[in-house]
Amino acid sequence: MEDRQEQLRSEKIGTLLLKFSIPAIVGMLVNALYNIVDRIFIGQGVNALAITGIGLVFPIMTVMMAFGMLIGIGSTALISIRLGEKRQDEAEHILGNAFTLLVIVSLAITVLGLIFIDPLLVIFGASPDTIGYAKDYIVIILYGTIFNALGFGLNNIIRAEGNPKAAMLTMLLGAIINTILDPIFIFVFNMGVKGAAYATIIGQLANTIYVLSYFNSKKSILKIHRKHMKLSKEIVIGIFAIGMSPFAMQMAASVVQLLSNNALKTHGGDLAIGAMSIISSAVMIFFMPIFGINQGAQPIIGYNYGAKQYDRVKHTLKLAVGAATVISLVGFITVQVFPQAIIRIFNDDPELLRIGSSGIRVYLAMMPIIGFQIVSANYFQAIGKAKISMFLSLLRQVTLLIPLLLILPPIFGLTGVWLSAPTADFISSIITGIYVWRDMRKLDEDHALVLALQK
Repeated sequence: MEDRQEQLRSEKIGTLLLKFSIPAIVGMLVNALYNIVDRIFIGQGVNALAITGIGLVFPIMTVMMAFGMLIGIGSTALISIRLGEKRQDEAEHILGNAFTLLVIVSLAITVLGLIFIDPLLVIFGASPDTIGYAKDYIVIILYGTIFNALGFGLNNIIRAEGNPKAAMLTMLLGAIINTILDPIFIFVFNMGVKGAAYATIIGQLANTIYVLSYFNSKKSILKIHRKHMKLSKEIVIGIFAIGMSPFAMQMAASVVQLLSNNALKTHGGDLAIGAMSIISSAVMIFFMPIFGINQGAQPIIGYNYGAKQYDRVKHTLKLAVGAATVISLVGFITVQVFPQAIIRIFNDDPELLRIGSSGIRVYLAMMPIIGFQIVSANYFQAIGKAKISMFLSLLRQVTLLIPLLLILPPIFGLTGVWLSAPTADFISSIITGIYVWRDMRKLDEDHALVLALQK
């Protein structure tokens, strides 16, 4: 344990960020493969409307991820800070509470989701042609919610204790199983969208088994103890306070998807929803590395902030923003140059190609600056400033994007749906820049004070 914490405290930031971020990036990309692979095989093995059916369940799956982030990321930030303060027993207490919360929340989502699935799908824009595909897929996914929640939520904590390689392996295991089973279930057994769903939850089950075995092995610094599973009001509030930012962002994303699906259906028909499903997959390919950088930077920032090494905090943020911006630029160039090729990976329906290739260029027009905005919002979360982090995260997903989705489509039609995202990205990045500039000045003052006290 001392070796890992010594790394966070004194190893060169660039080396440390690479060491933590690369496994996190691989893990996030692997996590994205669950959905991307499903859509590719469904598009190629079923039809274009089946892709639309999968797109219709995005809001439900986003809610599932939101609760995983609420507990997983919230507890991760607290654990990183407690380890930086050398309070391991408190860190294990947080881990035990996180486990209990993940179980409770996942069971609640499963029950409520199954009860209200039909009206939910209608609200999310399902038509008679697409509701069957959507229901066949999401019902199976709901039964596996507990595997999704535990695997994703506890995986973050593995990274927080300083073992990013183990965190990567847990994600890799599940994705490989999913990728192998998808074509078998869809093409060999002709199970359609149900086959993709079964492949997904079997992969998530394998992921969960690996994670739980890790926390009961000698490899783990932190252990899951039954005595720590009893919920503590103070810990739960602390987890929710810090995890509220990504949770609110994901819940808002669910509302955005609901509004987007209905606007797409109104102005572009069922295939427009399918096109957005494909665009979302393309977004994952480029955004997941940025989220991986976030996950890699979070324990470094959290630990050094707790240890009052503010110069290392600032340096980590600068490197993380730089790396995220490079990835954003690569994604932007790829999307603008090869839009049809991206859509064709999923399905080559002529109308889907037409709608998707024009939409993806507009939708991701502000991609070069998105990396900065995402990393900066995560910085405030990592140092425990949950309110600022939530505000900045919600700028793109609620404060700006939802009104834009209500205003622009009635004026510009389908183009208005695509324009909403880059407009929100541009405005939110400017506001985020102001907050970061102010906090960097404060960090410099705190660093100077620490140096003065050391003399």
